[in-house]
Amino acid sequence: MPLYLLLKCHNIEETKAFYSEILEFNVSESPEDTCTVEREDGIIIFTEENLWSGYPKCTGMIYFFLADVDSYYEEIKDKAIVRWPLEDMPYGAREFGIKDCNEYTLAFAQRRI
Repeated sequence: MPLYLLLKCHNIEETKAFYSEILEFNVSESPEDTCTVEREDGIIIFTEENLWSGYPKCTGMIYFFLADVDSYYEEIKDKAIVRWPLEDMPYGAREFGIKDCNEYTLAFAQRRI
């Protein structure tokens, strides 16, 4: 079952630029002043609309599972704020985390066999 997130952003143009230029996601316009960002079937829809009070925030992490997390880390590690470097986790994933332009924490992982 695919999961789509709808998240509030500070600025839609800044968000589109960050996800396309820094994270190399596919970015497309969506209806009603939103944008959709996608990488390997992971999808987030961003909006500036005031659907929720306050600033963009999330008390967790957003995980994207990739086919080759090592290569992706090498591509973006010098372009994004790295929250933790690429490492093997005790729960069976190889992953790293970054902070996006809206203060969300994104984790990129690959399951180890």
